Amino acid sequence: MESASEVVYVVDDDRRVREALSALLRANGRDVHAFSSGREFLDTPRQDVVACLILDMRMPGMSGLEVQELVSRDSRIPVIFITGRGDVPSTVLAMKGGAVDFLTKPVDEDALMRAVDSALARAHVLRGEAEETAALRALYQSLTPREQELLPLLASGLLNKQAAAMLGITEYTVQVHRGHIMRKMQADSFATLVRQASRLRLEASPTTAFDA
Repeated sequence: MESASEVVYVVDDDRRVREALSALLRANGRDVHAFSSGREFLDTPRQDVVACLILDMRMPGMSGLEVQELVSRDSRIPVIFITGRGDVPSTVLAMKGGAVDFLTKPVDEDALMRAVDSALARAHVLRGEAEETAALRALYQSLTPREQELLPLLASGLLNKQAAAMLGITEYTVQVHRGHIMRKMQADSFATLVRQASRLRLEASPTTAFDA
């Protein structure tokens, strides 16, 4: 049984294609929301669920590639492109934009369902990663400004005395801050802390020191 928290969005300006794809997906237990244009899809509030997007490459007005670009700015919905006139440049652009598959019309039913299964599996992974990063970001926000300044320096491999010299504080103060950082970030080892800093994309850079 498919999860009720999964949704497949279908965007195609051809009503017959849209209805055929929707019927096939529903017959396979999928919850489907269909749209006749990219603008309609973008203007409709989306549910907070795991989802993938089946997107027609060529549509009047806003193209599939344009929709993909706009969607990728504020969400991480895996995209499956379908088109009746596929070409290499468009395929390359679609894949570079993160598309998980590129199918030509008439769409093979088995190929479509495999692509949907793959896209939804990827959506689950992306959602999990986003939730983990959000939780990690919340831990990072619990650090003081000084601790936030020190973390990337330590994670970059600087010794305590080197970080102390860069920030204009004592090595002992760095050791104290380091202990607080480890505790607040819930890091069970320094290696874990380094991975967390990498996950948050924290980069060491010279900054104006706060008062210790």
